[in-house]
Amino acid sequence: MRVISGKYRRTILNGYDIEGIRPTMDKVKESLFAMINDRIKDSVCLDLFSGTGSLGIEALSNYSKYVYFVDKMKSAIDITKSNLSKIDQNNYEIINDNYTSALKKFNNNGTKFDIIFIDPPYGKIKIKEVINEILKYNILNINALLVCEYEKEALDETYSNLELIKDRKYGKTFIKIYKMR
Repeated sequence: MRVISGKYRRTILNGYDIEGIRPTMDKVKESLFAMINDRIKDSVCLDLFSGTGSLGIEALSNYSKYVYFVDKMKSAIDITKSNLSKIDQNNYEIINDNYTSALKKFNNNGTKFDIIFIDPPYGKIKIKEVINEILKYNILNINALLVCEYEKEALDETYSNLELIKDRKYGKTFIKIYKMR
C-alpha cells in the first residue's frame, strides 16, 4: 500500500495487515483520485472511518488545505499517526471517536467540508445511514463531494441535496461520488 500521486507519491504506508482494517486497494484509489483530482487542491477533507489514513494522506499529497482523520478504533488511529509521520505535513487533525459523535462536533464547531471520504467497515455500517447523518448537520460546502466506497449495498441516485455524479465498479468494490447542490 502506497501513496499513488502527488508530492508524496510512492511513500509506503503501513496497516494493510491489521485486523479490522481494510485499506482501499491501490488501483481503486488511483482511479478514485483521478475522478476527483481537480477538486482536491485547497480543499478541506474528512477521511471518515480513516483506517490507515490512506485516503486523507492521498488528499494531502495532492495539496488539500486540511484533512480530518476520524476513526473509533485505537489501532487505526495508531496506524494513521505512523503513516502521517512519513510525510512532511502538519495541516491535519486526528480524531479518535465514532463517526456520529465526530459529525455532531463538526457541526457544533462550524467546520465545513469540500470532500468527505466514506469508507466504513464493509457490512458493519451502512453508507445510507452515514449519508443521512452527514445531511442532518450543516457540514457540507456548496458543491462538496461525498466519495463512497462499499461492497454490498444499494445506494440511491439522490439524497436530499446530493446528486450522483460518478458511479464505478472495481471487482467487488463500488465507488459512488455525490455532489452537493
